Amino acid sequence: MSFVEQHVDWHRHLGIRVEEVRTGYARLRLPFREEFAGNKSRGALHGGVISTLADICGNVALWTHFGPNDLVSTVDMRVDFLRPAPFADLIAEADVRLQGYRIGNIFVRIASESAPGVAVAEGRIVCYVKRSE
Repeated sequence: MSFVEQHVDWHRHLGIRVEEVRTGYARLRLPFREEFAGNKSRGALHGGVISTLADICGNVALWTHFGPNDLVSTVDMRVDFLRPAPFADLIAEADVRLQGYRIGNIFVRIASESAPGVAVAEGRIVCYVKRSE
């Protein structure tokens, strides 16, 4: 179990799994649960679940540039919902596009495990970093 999965109660509650992390990049999985449904008749996940996954994945990708005691906090976030997310695991991939001393800009792409080549949402995350120095 990774630091992200083990030490953040909210991530553990959601069931977030870290699939890959390297400098400036993170890929996370959110396993499907019935309570994540937004529109059951349409078979679509709730937008808040998708936004939460984008936020977490963006923070993890940025955190790879800093030390384990530094804090990363979202200050602005935009999520574009491209199509309904089906009832399946979601995979989020985040790339740090710009990383400064205290601010980072991250792009996140979210797809369903059932159709990994088709994005259901894209996010742009701006984070503030408080260094532990």
